Amino acid sequence: MNALICKIMEKRPVQLVWFKRDLRVTDHACLASAAARGPVLPLYIIEPDFWAEPDASARHWTFLRQSLGELREALARLGQPLVILRGDAVAVLEEIATAHTIAALWSHQETGNDWTYARDKRVAAWCKSKSIPWHEPRQFGVIRNLPSRNGWAEEWDKQMSHPCHATPHLEPICEAPSFDLPKPADLGLAPDGGDHLQIGGSMAARALLHSFLTERGAPYRAAMSSPLLGADACSRLSPHLTFGTISLREVAQAAARRAGTLPKGPSHKDWRGSLRAFQSRLYWHCHFIQKLEDEPRIEWENMHPAYDGLRDDPQGHPWFEAWKEGQTGLPFLDACMRSLHHTGWLNFRMRAMVMAVASYHMWFHWRETGLHLARMFTDYEPGIHWSQVQMQSGTTGINTIRVYNPIKQGLDQDPDGVFIRRWVPEIAQLSGDALHRPWVHPDAHGILGRTYPNPIFDPAARAKWAKDQIWAKRRAPDHKAGAVAVLTRHGSRKSPRKTKRAAKHPTEQLSLFD
Repeated sequence: MNALICKIMEKRPVQLVWFKRDLRVTDHACLASAAARGPVLPLYIIEPDFWAEPDASARHWTFLRQSLGELREALARLGQPLVILRGDAVAVLEEIATAHTIAALWSHQETGNDWTYARDKRVAAWCKSKSIPWHEPRQFGVIRNLPSRNGWAEEWDKQMSHPCHATPHLEPICEAPSFDLPKPADLGLAPDGGDHLQIGGSMAARALLHSFLTERGAPYRAAMSSPLLGADACSRLSPHLTFGTISLREVAQAAARRAGTLPKGPSHKDWRGSLRAFQSRLYWHCHFIQKLEDEPRIEWENMHPAYDGLRDDPQGHPWFEAWKEGQTGLPFLDACMRSLHHTGWLNFRMRAMVMAVASYHMWFHWRETGLHLARMFTDYEPGIHWSQVQMQSGTTGINTIRVYNPIKQGLDQDPDGVFIRRWVPEIAQLSGDALHRPWVHPDAHGILGRTYPNPIFDPAARAKWAKDQIWAKRRAPDHKAGAVAVLTRHGSRKSPRKTKRAAKHPTEQLSLFD
């Protein structure tokens, strides 16, 4: 148990604001609403059991740790420092309630993994037993207990157009001594190789937003398909939206203001197209999280039951280790996996490709491969992640089957081999086609099987075999009924005008990680 590190200066009921994945003070509905009702005690709970979950990693905690440090300073400037306690959430809340009167508990709605879902149910039961109101305003455009997707897009627009909440001044009610936040090893998190990771905190988020909307974003629409160009042309706000160092509404409104200031004419054509593309992805961000909110089982189970039992468990398979380590012998695929390992980020098209290769060419069930990617992505957002993992594995039953060719993707997105040379230096001396397909070129004969592996499978043959398996399921008589059920529950209800491009290019339209 924690020794509570603060003493309330006056015996007055406190509004307890529980920070979770909303690590900011601007446009924070809980903080603003609680401060209007009385003295606020801001709280963050370090939950060791959460960090023992299989989708948690050192890079997640590192980003969060940086963000927490900045949040603690920001709240101190507002008048009341952040209190950070460690342990089970219910036990921590019980400890606080024993020492102080909690007028109400405040936290944003969270659509996390199953662990956070179960924890929140326990917290709700505790609040009910103590007759403590628990207020959970929405943070995104996700709607809890949604009866139907009809009208969802209009509700999203309404949520994003609402004025941002003002940052309140806080009444100082307790002292919270400064202490060092745990390092990843203190939480049992092993080093994961991230040495070029993004920096956490609201200041970094706001700087990224500004540079994207004023400088970097003009080529966004065209450049986001390239892992090399996209690293600069994409907004790179995804981990900040995941951990809430900036609100989605603030980003959406800033993008709308920027679009509204662009002069008409051909000189700003790229900017207009890129901003439209970016704004659409903010919508899709919430669209996919809504899927997990509506159906938590998709974290483990196929959306469409026709695909149950279809694929293999990758555990112990040598291809699984080769895929994780970027040692498949397919240069562009390996470059993507190695880049992700070091940076914690990958553009959407390449995320789709590495997942599709694992699910189709390697024929692995998406759960274990999805867990590895979850740990590697600094911006891991469960709702988006598991929905996309299933989409790129063909198990939704409603999306286009896309079996990415890792050789073609390399030729298309890295024709000069700059990205491959950066991350696969073993073959950096090769050029042209030899860099993308070294096994068919004599220049590589002294490298393959020595410093760089031969390809572990034939992409064309494996892709053909996998397509045959998936299409056999899709042609089954009972497949359509299951697909209709998935579409009814999870399908977008945007207008035909807005979904016309999505129907033609679903993968491009769903490029979320920017």
